[in-house]
Amino acid sequence: MTLQEETDADLVQRARGGEDRAFTTLMRRHKPSLYGFVRRYVGDADAAVDVVQETFVAAWKALARFDDLRAFPVWLRAIALNKCRDRARRLAVRRFILGEKDDQSTEAQAQADPAPDGEESVVAAQRRAIVQKAVDRLPTKLKEPLLLTYFDELTQQEAAALLGVTVKTVETRVYRARQQLAELIDRSAI
Repeated sequence: MTLQEETDADLVQRARGGEDRAFTTLMRRHKPSLYGFVRRYVGDADAAVDVVQETFVAAWKALARFDDLRAFPVWLRAIALNKCRDRARRLAVRRFILGEKDDQSTEAQAQADPAPDGEESVVAAQRRAIVQKAVDRLPTKLKEPLLLTYFDELTQQEAAALLGVTVKTVETRVYRARQQLAELIDRSAI
């Protein structure tokens, strides 16, 4: 059996035993979906890469404490979610001190993309930007369950366990998030 064919649990055991290749396989296996989750949460591709790297470093350091009864991807999402929250707190402090003059500011977002695109890709990019801005404006309590269940396709049970709330709370928050998201997008539509 090759490393690619082994289960996550097998790879975790090998990595705990000091086999770096096993953890590398876990990273390769879960990086695309983890990056997608983080990218949607932070709204910036470069920042998402940094957060994913921080997540894997933290996972490596905490591997001995991994609960074998949990699904490895859900455990990774919990670490990534904490890293995203940490980043949001740091940005909030930075904005408070320095003001809105960063790459996410209105001025920076208004800059034209230098790459020439066809009309369809420009329209698609505008739609994605509107949705991303709307998601960014959601309160954290609504944003997190929405990202986990709708975009990252975790079950409501998995999201509830990850967030430390009940399944009913996740269901309610996702419903409210979708309502607010629709309202925000409607206000942004041209």
